[in-house]
Amino acid sequence: MGKYENEHQLTTPNSKRALERMRAICSRLPETEEKIDGFGHTAFQVRGKSFVLMGENHEDGTCNVSLKASKTTQEILLQQEGTAFFKTPYIGQHGWVSVRAEEATPWEEVASVALEGYCLAAPKRLAEQVQSSAR
Repeated sequence: MGKYENEHQLTTPNSKRALERMRAICSRLPETEEKIDGFGHTAFQVRGKSFVLMGENHEDGTCNVSLKASKTTQEILLQQEGTAFFKTPYIGQHGWVSVRAEEATPWEEVASVALEGYCLAAPKRLAEQVQSSAR
């Protein structure tokens, strides 16, 4: 993992807990770096390609976790009854889904989608390495 620069971007206790959860999930994935993007979001990237974005609403302190996903996965997640996931604004047309980080967040499902996003963003060799170790 890269250095945690500008960690102040996520400031509420809830956002910091969510960030620690995402660090735990993403730190197991090879060559993952954590950066602050040009919009002030915390981004987890592999070889410069984002697969997780985190941002905080400074008005109400809520934290959203956005995840790169295939359009098929996005469709399945959005059609589930009572789903916590929603289509990510601005980049949802590319398959991204988001979830509000809170106590009821389905973290195991978030981890699964983050793994898929990593494999979509990573070079083929790294994606194959992760997929073979997940079996």
